[in-house]
Parts: sequence; C-alpha cells; structure tokens
Amino acid sequence: MAERNPVQLDDAAEQEGAIERLRPEDALYLHPRRIAALPPTERLARDLNILLKIAMGIGGIRDEEGLQWQLLGMIFDVVPAERAAILLIDSAGELSRSAGWDRLRGPGTPVRVNRTLLNRVVQERAGLLVSDVSKQEPAVVSPNDSAVKSVLCVPVLASKRVAGVIYLDTGAATDHFDADHLQLITAVASIASLALDNVQHLQRLREENRQLQTEVNLSHEMVGESPRMRALYELIRRVAATDSTVLIEGESGTGKELVARAIHASSVRASGPFVAINCAAITETLLESELFGHEKGAFTGATSQKKGKLELANGGTLFLDEVGEFALALQAKLLRVLQEREFERVGATRSQKVDIRLIAATNRSLLQAVEAGAFRRDLYYRLKVVAVTLPPLRERVEDIPLLADHFVTKASRKCGVRPKPLSAEARACLLNYDWPGNVRELEHAVERAMVLGAADCILPEDFPEEIFEASPAAPASSFKYQGVIKQQKKQLIEKALQQCNGNYIEAAKMLGLHPNSLLRLIRNLGLKGSGAEGQRHT
Repeated sequence: MAERNPVQLDDAAEQEGAIERLRPEDALYLHPRRIAALPPTERLARDLNILLKIAMGIGGIRDEEGLQWQLLGMIFDVVPAERAAILLIDSAGELSRSAGWDRLRGPGTPVRVNRTLLNRVVQERAGLLVSDVSKQEPAVVSPNDSAVKSVLCVPVLASKRVAGVIYLDTGAATDHFDADHLQLITAVASIASLALDNVQHLQRLREENRQLQTEVNLSHEMVGESPRMRALYELIRRVAATDSTVLIEGESGTGKELVARAIHASSVRASGPFVAINCAAITETLLESELFGHEKGAFTGATSQKKGKLELANGGTLFLDEVGEFALALQAKLLRVLQEREFERVGATRSQKVDIRLIAATNRSLLQAVEAGAFRRDLYYRLKVVAVTLPPLRERVEDIPLLADHFVTKASRKCGVRPKPLSAEARACLLNYDWPGNVRELEHAVERAMVLGAADCILPEDFPEEIFEASPAAPASSFKYQGVIKQQKKQLIEKALQQCNGNYIEAAKMLGLHPNSLLRLIRNLGLKGSGAEGQRHT
C-alpha cells in the first residue's frame, strides 16, 4: 500500500438494495458498433474526447504508482467525485498496491473503501453504482462520513483477470453519479487495463533482463565449472540482488576481489563506482586519510583538501581488502559508517552522509582475532551480514585445466607471445601440485611457462621448481629425461647433507638455495631419512 494517501478497507457488511450493475459486455464505449448507433449528443462527444485524452495521457507511463496517480487526477477532472481510490490486485487475488485521494480534506486523509463491495465487484467482474446512499441501509457501503450520497466502483480487467478496482464516492447533494458516469468510468477502466498490462509486462522484462545480466556478468568474470564454483555463482547472484554488507573469506589468491567485483557488477549499483582499498598495504595513519579523506591543514603535509575512498565510492561499492588489518581505533570509525552511513574527514568538524554498499574481505579468521581482542566483536557481526567463503584451488582440482587454458590466453595477450598448449605431462604436473598460493600462483606459473618455455608446448620443466618437483611418478619410457634430472638432484642434495653433517641450513648455503626451498625439495624428492625434516622444528 502506498505510504501517501493510504486506502483503508472497511469491513462493514453490504446489503442488497437499488444498485445498478454494468457488465463489460453491456458497456457502450467498449463496443464501436453500439457507439455508431447512438444519436450524436454533446455529452457523447465530450465523453469520447475525454477517453481519447486519457488514453494518450497514460500511454507513456512505465510504472504502477505513476499510473495510479495520473488516473486519479484525470478522473477528478471528468467525474464529480470527492474521494477516489485505485486498488491493484495481484495474480493471487491479494491487494498489492493502492492509492487514494480525498479532494476535500487533503492528501493526508485516508479514503475508506468497503471490503464487501470491493469483493463483490471482483467476483461479479461488473461495475456497481449506488446513486443515493441515503436511501439505502446504513451498511450498504462504508462511507467516509454521513454526507456520502453516491458511490461508484468498477473493475479493471487485464489478462483475463481482475487486476484492480476504481472506487469513487461523493457527498454532493446535486451531483450524484448516474448511469452515464458508470459507462464512462467503465471505459476508463478498460483503457487503464491496457496501460497496466503494459506496465507489468515491462516490469517482468526488466526483472528477466536483470537476472540474465547477472548470469552473464558472473560467467564472464570467473572461470570454473566445479560444483563448488557453481554453488558460489548462485550465492553471488542472490547476494547481488540485495544491498547487504558482505564479508568474503578465503585464503590468499582465491579471487576475493574478483568476487566483490562480480557482486557489484550484478547489483543495482553497477552503474556507480567500485572503489577498492588494500588495508594491509597502508600504514594506520595513512589508511585513515586514504579512507576518510582529510581537510587542508589537518596534519603536516595536508596542503589541500582530499576526498577519501568512502566519498569516492558514494552511490556505488566500497571494497575493503584484508579488513582484518584495521587498527582498533579505525575499527570504531568504520563501525559508525556501517551504523549511521556517515563519516568525517580527518580534521573536519562536520559529518557527511554517504550511500555505499560495503564489501570486506579477509584471509585470516576474524573470529579468532575477536577472541584475541584484536578485532571488535560488534564490527565483526556488522560486516558478516552475508558471508561468502571461497574454496581454495586444491578443493576444486577439476577447475585447474580450465583455469590453465584461460591463463595461457591471457598471458599470450599480455606478453605478446604465441599461445601454446599444455602437454599432457604439464597438465598432470599442475593437477599433482597442492597450490598453496591458489589461483594467483597458477596464473603466475602459467605466465612464466609461456615466457620462458622454448618448446612448442608447455612442459613440466617450464614451471617453477616447486611445481615441477611435484610431478607424479611415471614410467621411464615417458619421463626418462625428468627421471634422470630427479635422480641427479637427489644425489646432489644427499651429498651436500652428508658434507654438512645433516645441517640443512648449511647444505642450502652450499647449494645456493633458500633453506625453505631445500626443505621443499627434500620433501618432494622423498629424502625423508636425511634428518632435515626434524631439524626444521628444533
């Protein structure tokens, strides 16, 4: 129900009386042959001119509320009504929207409509006219006051159902509604039904277009068809339709910003700005200025006024990456933004309103930070209105070939090199690796292989060492070269460890490797008896 000029349904019973009915098949203005057979009169010409103006006046309206208010104004111009209401009914038969106007008492006065009379019009699909309420029983209708003399109520028929009702009443002693008014408003209702059908059809098309656009955006932005990714796509689609605050959780490199951009691009804010800020890459002092902005002279070096990311994101989406790195003092200010949707620039004395959707991301457990006292509990729950958890790459291994092919094409364009396929051995190598750096690590590995690889296809040795060393065991006939290299590395490492009495740190120095790289090689090559694994923890 509309907030302005509300309509109130009155449950007083309606009694039988001298009520005139008009069914659509008996309406003169809905049948051209009947009009042609009528004698020309001044009122007939006036009514036909009125119907033409109304048809032209509402033909271009594109929303239900606008259609209701335009019709109310036009009806007051042609019928001596003191109160009018238009009630729209959905396909389930429930009242979906209404607008009412009391011309005598002003727009704040509710218009009362008898529920029984309304139901009767809907059930009979016919217009009803009570020309003199004072001659009927008191409960014939539920008048707005004792002065009501005449009531008129007609259905709006659209798509073979009653889509709404037009209600009019008046207390004028002389200007009662008559049969001609019933004929005219029935014709107006017919015109309104066409306009309403068009408006509702346009609304359905807009909703379908929004859903299709959401699907297109999601499928275009992200790569992966595993069950985990399909579930993620559906969650993003549902989240994007709201304006709720979102917390994206997941390991580093899983694509949290990509998900945030997909939510923004699929939402009603898509035409607004998407502003991202990495909270871990900026010191606390600079982060406050970067986020909230500052006034000229607010601190040393503030030579001019600066708008912050909050202000720049007005009307759109603000993405806070690594929000767990927020200092406690800044967390309090961020909480105020979420609660009040207002902020102050550094050095300012006046608050500013801001209209944003906030999406935050973290690769650490904020709940653990809350328990440790490093993150505000109230802010945590304000951020986690909707939580989206991204799966690590090792939990959607079936997407690795798709991602690898995607990154081959991307690296080809970026680096200006010819695209080349991954060999079967290279694909097996990628599938055997556990990807601690997730999708970001895979992208960098493929780009490296595209740039440094000399063959016509990508081979396992084109990948970084830790990935190549994760290659699965294979018969010598297919992996003879790799097998020889692997055996030589084993011998070299074993010799270095023997010379250093099992001290892997000294052995790493001798081999020119970082100790962590040597440990990774020891693990991948199966050299567990060296004692280095135990030394790592001592």
